[in-house]
Amino acid sequence: MHQSTIQLNDQKQTLVTLKEELDSLDLTDSQTNREETLQVFRRHMARIHNTIRVNFESHKLSGIEAAKLHACLVDDFLQTLFDYSVKNTSFHHDSAALEALSIHAIGGYGRGMLAPFSDIDLLFLTEESPSTQTKELIENTLYILWDLGIKIGYSTRSIQECLEEAARDTTVRTSLLDLRFLYGNKNLYEKFRKDYYTSSNPTEIDFIRDKQLERYQRHIRYGDNPYLVEPNVKEGRGGLRDMQTLYWLCRNLYDTDPPENSLGTKVVTEGLLTAQEAKRARRSWDFLWTVRFHLHYVAGTAEERLTFDMQPVVGSRMGYTRHGRQVGVERFMRHYFLTAREVMRLTHVIEPAIIRKVYTPTTQPGLSDPALEDAGFMMVDGMIMQKNGISFDTNPIMMLRLLNCAQKRKREIHPMALQEIIRWERRAMTLRGNEEASEIFINLLCGPAPEQARSGHPSYKRPHTSPPLKMPAIAKNSSHDFPPQPNHPQNGASPFNDNAHKEKVTENAYWLHVLNETGVLGRLIPGWSHIVGQMQFDTYHVYTVDEHIIKALHILNQLENGKLAEETPLAHELAKNSQSRRALYVAVLLHDIAKGHKQDHSVLGSEMALEICPLLGLSTEETETVSWLVLHHLLLSHTAFQRDIDDPKTLLDLVDTIQSPERLRLLFILTVVDIKAVNLRVWNAWKATLLKELYNRVAEILAGGMATTERDTRVTQAKQSTAELLAEKGFSESDISTFLNLGYAGYWLSFDQETHLRHASIIIEAEHNKQPLTIQAQHLPARGVTEITIYTVDHSGLFSRISGALALVGASIVDARIHTMTNGMALDTFWVQNIEHSPLEDGYRLEKLHTLIEQALSQKIDIRSEIAKSGVGHMGKRMRAILVPPRVVFDNSASNTYTIIEVNGRDRPGLLFDVTEAISRQGIQIASAHITTYGVRAVDVFYVKDLFGLKITDSQKLEHIRSCILEILDRAEKKTTEGNSKEWFEATLPTPPAETTPPHNVPS
Repeated sequence: MHQSTIQLNDQKQTLVTLKEELDSLDLTDSQTNREETLQVFRRHMARIHNTIRVNFESHKLSGIEAAKLHACLVDDFLQTLFDYSVKNTSFHHDSAALEALSIHAIGGYGRGMLAPFSDIDLLFLTEESPSTQTKELIENTLYILWDLGIKIGYSTRSIQECLEEAARDTTVRTSLLDLRFLYGNKNLYEKFRKDYYTSSNPTEIDFIRDKQLERYQRHIRYGDNPYLVEPNVKEGRGGLRDMQTLYWLCRNLYDTDPPENSLGTKVVTEGLLTAQEAKRARRSWDFLWTVRFHLHYVAGTAEERLTFDMQPVVGSRMGYTRHGRQVGVERFMRHYFLTAREVMRLTHVIEPAIIRKVYTPTTQPGLSDPALEDAGFMMVDGMIMQKNGISFDTNPIMMLRLLNCAQKRKREIHPMALQEIIRWERRAMTLRGNEEASEIFINLLCGPAPEQARSGHPSYKRPHTSPPLKMPAIAKNSSHDFPPQPNHPQNGASPFNDNAHKEKVTENAYWLHVLNETGVLGRLIPGWSHIVGQMQFDTYHVYTVDEHIIKALHILNQLENGKLAEETPLAHELAKNSQSRRALYVAVLLHDIAKGHKQDHSVLGSEMALEICPLLGLSTEETETVSWLVLHHLLLSHTAFQRDIDDPKTLLDLVDTIQSPERLRLLFILTVVDIKAVNLRVWNAWKATLLKELYNRVAEILAGGMATTERDTRVTQAKQSTAELLAEKGFSESDISTFLNLGYAGYWLSFDQETHLRHASIIIEAEHNKQPLTIQAQHLPARGVTEITIYTVDHSGLFSRISGALALVGASIVDARIHTMTNGMALDTFWVQNIEHSPLEDGYRLEKLHTLIEQALSQKIDIRSEIAKSGVGHMGKRMRAILVPPRVVFDNSASNTYTIIEVNGRDRPGLLFDVTEAISRQGIQIASAHITTYGVRAVDVFYVKDLFGLKITDSQKLEHIRSCILEILDRAEKKTTEGNSKEWFEATLPTPPAETTPPHNVPS
């Protein structure tokens, strides 16, 4: 006997005890009796919840089994409660009131499945308008339920009112599909069911249309992209509600009783799904329900979103552990995303079959295309599909030919064709290395060249969310307008009359999504299936790896076609004139294909590219270029954001690696699209500026200029031009001479002429007025930062105190340069942003900053205690769940004159203050700092020297520095995460079962 059946029988035996306990109560004191009765019911409901939870958490029940058992036990509980309510009220002998009422479960409870903290939805059904006695009986029952603390959703309607509401509101009609009799006059239930299914309004076509529109609006609200790293299990795309939508469409069509499984055996017998597809549907349904149960139990409430703090806990409870380099939470989330994709694939399979049952697709007049028909295809409902007799099983190349025809004609694939592609996607593996297949794939990948694209279709602005693959449309000769026409009442939110939706087929991203969601891409490209659904457990990467790559390819296409020309002008110019277009697109496709393996993904991806590129028809030269780009795709971003690009050795090392201007151009484009595709908030003007400056300097060297032998010449030129401009502005020769002699060579090479002039004004005025401290703020909107310049007496710990003061006003440092002048003064420059990654322009904050820096330098305030009191370091539970192990790395080879210290730790206000204070205490001079954040992880890089101006090479000294910094980071990490981590995590774990059940099988 099945475990859930055993549990159900055991609990029904307990209900006998409940009835006996109720019967034994003393009824002489009504008030005392009521309180005792409520306690009896409360205890029994607690026993129900506890029994389900213990058996579920010990892996004796799956998610679906637990949901069904919960609903069954609640059924019996409510029926006992209704009996008691009627028996112990004045309505006990009022047969008319009882005969006029039928109580039903609706919604999820009506489907016979109930989550731990979900509402219990009830319908009190009457034949006519309820009498006063019937209303009182309903109210009396509800009062008992409310007193028990049970969350009830209820409505009271007559049969006619239900029919009228169902005709007006799809939500009501949907809930009535799941109507299930619980108590009262069952004849009313039978009468309603008969009337409901014989009513003609709304029709099946109306219902399909409304459910599709409802789903689209829900996806927009909860995240249209199913690969967001914090998905909504219930409402998000690929979640439980999408599965329920398929069930509703089937149930509305076949008028069957609630199924024993997720979609019922009817879908197989009617040919909507194969037996294997139905098995995958049940597996997906069960997995999502299991995740939902764990979420509810961990949160202690009806939580439906898999947030960062929930993911490791739920994954651990479900048995996911570390495997190689991949931690358990990443394995769990990959299974989740693969399940979400499976739900979307089921949608593409089931919906066309349902609609085919409702109407017969017809070709449209005026759309005859002899060339299309000769190729084996036809136009149906404005979309392209294969002709009758064409089999993707025996002729898989037709799948790609179909996509090729649709792309050239700017038409979508008919849903029934998508259905067949999904069913036969495994046959695409036979096309690896096929010359025609490779050519078609490259065309789909790259899209038309910029000149063709601009002449072929109008400019297109992409909507704020990625539009889903369009669902089926009813034939134009149908008596119903479908898709919704402009006069449709819900037209404003419909995807089907959105011009952007109609034009999406002109973009390469649309075809890549089709290839990926159908599974064809994973069969064509070796290694691609490994990254489908692959996520990284951090707050920097907000998409799975496959979705990130497709977004990067979409951005590259936009760069070429001028849609991002204002935002990234240099990348646009380079992309539209690229001489290696195919290699660039394939490099973007493959740049992260090795993520999730034990080996460095850049190195392994480069090796995989050597195998994949020839299969795609690329030449030896193109293959070498792709492999090199994949190997070095992080080189420019690492250098621009974590190294001093004013250091000559940094630039020369880059030149030695890149070697050619064409490679530099391709690498720059790849870097831009990679960063922009990570996260909408990652790309900003400051990063754009750093990358552009780095590109220009490397390009200049590759063109034969700016050699290190010209360093002295460049310093002399900078001084001469500055002197001339200062003279024109009326500065005296004495002041000019003094300023020119203050800066060392590194200073003159670090700033442009405009900045030199500004510094001259600051320094000369400060020297004339004997000012011990000068602070100036300069807004640089083109760079997306505010530049803070500080001129004061140099001393140990200066950088640390200034960074602490900046933390107190909520300023985030993105870069810094520290220059000690020949007169012993320090000229420190900080580039800062606010929390929104924009320039710090708040006048009040800048005034407060001046005061705080003054107080910090004079030691009138304790920076550390002020930061602690301000609470700026507080971090929410979601962010604290991300593990950020502190790490300190030294590099003495990247610079000829400095030791580079790279510090990795959790990003928080005050981090830079703590780290720089630890460095200063070791007698180390900081020359420059470069700060980069990746979600909650910060990478701070410092160029340093010892007190004698030399690099630090002694291994014992370096190890001591490392331990001092790590001690600071470890202490701060423990303080930041206290109150949430281990104790909270352990409290959410279930009691370990006697035998551990392995995770569910991951869908292929």
